[in-house]
Amino acid sequence: MEERSLQLTDWLPTTKKETELRGWDEMDVVLFSGDAYVDHPSFGTAVIGRLLESEGLRVAIVPQPNWRDDLRDFKKMGIPRYFFAVTAGVMDSMINHYTAGKRLRSNDAYTPDGRSDMRPDRAVTVYSRILKKLYPDVPLLLGGVEASLRRVTHYDYWDDTLHKTILADTGADLLIYGMGELPLKQLVQSLRSGKKFREIRDIPQTAFLCTKEEVTPNPFGEEVTLFSHDACRSDKLKQAKNFRVVEEQSNRLSAARILQEVDNRILVVNPPYPPMKEAEIDATFDLPYTRLPHPKYRGKTIPAYEMIKFSVNLHRGCFGGCSFCTISAHQGKFIASRSKASILAEVEKIIRMPGFKGYISDLGGPSANMYRMQGKDLTICEKCKKPSCIFPKVCFNLNTDHTPLLEIYHAVDALPGVKKSFIGSGIRYDLLLYRSNDEKANDSAHSYLRELITLHVSGRLKVAPEHTSEKTLQTMRKPSFELFSQFKRIFDELNEREALNQQLIPYFISSHPGCTEEEMAELAAITKNLNFKLEQVQDFTPSPMTLATEIYYTGYHPYTLQPVYTARTKEQKNGQRLFFFWHDPQNKHSILRALKRMKRPDLIYRLYPKG
Repeated sequence: MEERSLQLTDWLPTTKKETELRGWDEMDVVLFSGDAYVDHPSFGTAVIGRLLESEGLRVAIVPQPNWRDDLRDFKKMGIPRYFFAVTAGVMDSMINHYTAGKRLRSNDAYTPDGRSDMRPDRAVTVYSRILKKLYPDVPLLLGGVEASLRRVTHYDYWDDTLHKTILADTGADLLIYGMGELPLKQLVQSLRSGKKFREIRDIPQTAFLCTKEEVTPNPFGEEVTLFSHDACRSDKLKQAKNFRVVEEQSNRLSAARILQEVDNRILVVNPPYPPMKEAEIDATFDLPYTRLPHPKYRGKTIPAYEMIKFSVNLHRGCFGGCSFCTISAHQGKFIASRSKASILAEVEKIIRMPGFKGYISDLGGPSANMYRMQGKDLTICEKCKKPSCIFPKVCFNLNTDHTPLLEIYHAVDALPGVKKSFIGSGIRYDLLLYRSNDEKANDSAHSYLRELITLHVSGRLKVAPEHTSEKTLQTMRKPSFELFSQFKRIFDELNEREALNQQLIPYFISSHPGCTEEEMAELAAITKNLNFKLEQVQDFTPSPMTLATEIYYTGYHPYTLQPVYTARTKEQKNGQRLFFFWHDPQNKHSILRALKRMKRPDLIYRLYPKG
């Protein structure tokens, strides 16, 4: 598809002029987003807009509305027939704006030219309150990551306090959590059948607030009640217990409805939909995206788009269950995979895009090598509520066959116009090194490992061991560091054998719950011995609805209810982070002083053998 062949009406309208070009005088839905409008399946706003369009609705997108002026952006599309919808965009706005040290970031990857002042803090709340003030009687729907992760009582790192469900803060009528296509389609069908918005209470994967008298009989069978918001504020142990319930229910094939009392009202969280079927997820990716930013951004660069414009997402979901990661809380642990035909059709579109030079930047997903993986016997999965299928060990029921993924790689690389495809998403090397009773699966993992390293690395392969300490890795729900060492040996051997000059880039986290300063010192010594001078490092950032965040706030592990040490002060965090950069001469004196305090002369010698 050549850019010059497109018309302004090939994008969803963002201004009144664009709606008039389509001959529209009224919208069915107006969608407000904290991101710039990029008409690409990697951007949730575009997905939801295109889905509503496919349902026959007139939908307009208002990207990054100005919330500081006379609010004309919130008024320009008028009152929609069905509802307003609000999303912060692809990221939680607070994580988008602030570092782990609560310093303002200088750029925003989802904004033209990376400007950092185009969305407010807590974008969902700010946009929603404006809309409710201007149009109190128009139904308001929330969606996206920020709303999804804040659907129940949650810890907010930036305020350092518990927040109520975001429904209470915004006054919204309904919240769709997770990947929203299926609940959104059911919502549209219900509205078309004549139901009033505020009467719709039976859609899976939605949440709403109501009075105690308005709680309807449970159509989902099972039900569980959380401790109230006020109870959690007065007792951190109750918040920890709540988290376990929410996480387990989020990771069941057939989950319970969740109730929680908030300000003399009841929060109702309906259980999630089953994982999307192949035809359902294909339908999302096959919508008529231009795959380009809206023409209003001509001449400007949207950094996030530049990163992914020649990439393809093969599947959704992640069964890793890492303690610090929000993917399973939003997308779920069950993998929904696209068909080969849908993937190849998308690659064909990329080949015709302006500027494409033959290189696919990523054939990936939340974790690159989970495509088509699920339980061998789904009746076993139906009884399971564990957050991870591979921690503390790989489940005996998990099909770890990499053959379908290799077939995708081979088919893409065989297409005329594709010179090479790379894997930019994170690899789960514990899946690659796992040996089951299925020799076919074992052989496929061996083949995948070899082909990945020799054919699909663009100079640097990023992996995420996250730490070296077995105790910290247990809290992280990550595999033993020995597996990383094993993976590195294979990587180095293949590079030497094939005469490749490639780097292995490991990611590490400091100040994660369970991690001590001494363990960070040991990490420094171990990674030095492996000849790493670490680049991809970060301090732990508590984001809503993760296990690690609940430990950080409550001080307890929600599954054991035992206390867990966590670095909380600026001094404690800086003390841990310092060990990432042991090789910087400016840090040497501080590190030596810390190691002497720990009484670890052995680590002094390992880091500075020359004294």
